[in-house]
Amino acid sequence: MVEIDTKIREIIDFFGLNNHSFAKRIGVTSTTIDSITTGRLQSDGSRKRTKPGYDLLERMIEEFSIDPEYLFGKSNQILKQKQQEISTYGGIPQVVAVNQEGDENVVYVPIKARAGYLDGYGDTEFIETLPSFNMPHLTNGTFRCFEVQGNSMVRTFFDGDLVFGKYVEDLQDIKDGRVYVIVSKNDGIVLKRVINRIEERGKLILKSDNKNGNYPTYTINYEEIMEAWYVTMFASKQMPEPVDVYDRLHDLETKIVLLEEELRRTH
Repeated sequence: MVEIDTKIREIIDFFGLNNHSFAKRIGVTSTTIDSITTGRLQSDGSRKRTKPGYDLLERMIEEFSIDPEYLFGKSNQILKQKQQEISTYGGIPQVVAVNQEGDENVVYVPIKARAGYLDGYGDTEFIETLPSFNMPHLTNGTFRCFEVQGNSMVRTFFDGDLVFGKYVEDLQDIKDGRVYVIVSKNDGIVLKRVINRIEERGKLILKSDNKNGNYPTYTINYEEIMEAWYVTMFASKQMPEPVDVYDRLHDLETKIVLLEEELRRTH
């Protein structure tokens, strides 16, 4: 039989947490969780693990909807069955904007409106306060425009760029390696390259294109996601610098022109 400390470590990993964040969710200290999962260091160098008490197990079961049978090795399902069957993601946006002809407008979410969007994405009155416009070539779906904030996607998108996302009706349709705007209560509005592991683990893996080490890859649980938008187009104020091959071509062209002029003078 698998020990209870192993089960708790598996639950922590399942929700993409560490000991500190897990302890905070259930109202205990991280030291308490460390002593259960890692053990207290003894004078002889060994570690002695603490058995979790009833109160801790009860809080964990309630906070994360854990199936008690899983904790004691009688089930392989981490979550309660009824929890697994609950769908928290809607197949259509809660609010859309339309023009006088009845065609859907693209709602624009600037950086300054991000905080309000997390509470008002399903509020018609709030959505009506945001700018909206019609783009005839964005059809066959609901589209939203988000202003990029920060540098986590630099190399692909820059701070202040605009990305146009098509609403994802089913999270299972998210394709590995593509860029999405993910809206969630815990992380807010993020622009990331996504790996879909919902079917296997109930999670999305979110990656940044900026590889300077300041933007680590992390996971988000299925039930935390409020909206997902597949980025199909973007507008940027950044004009790309010419790559080296173009510089070399320009140099070669210049030399050819100068050579032709020199030849004309000598003839």
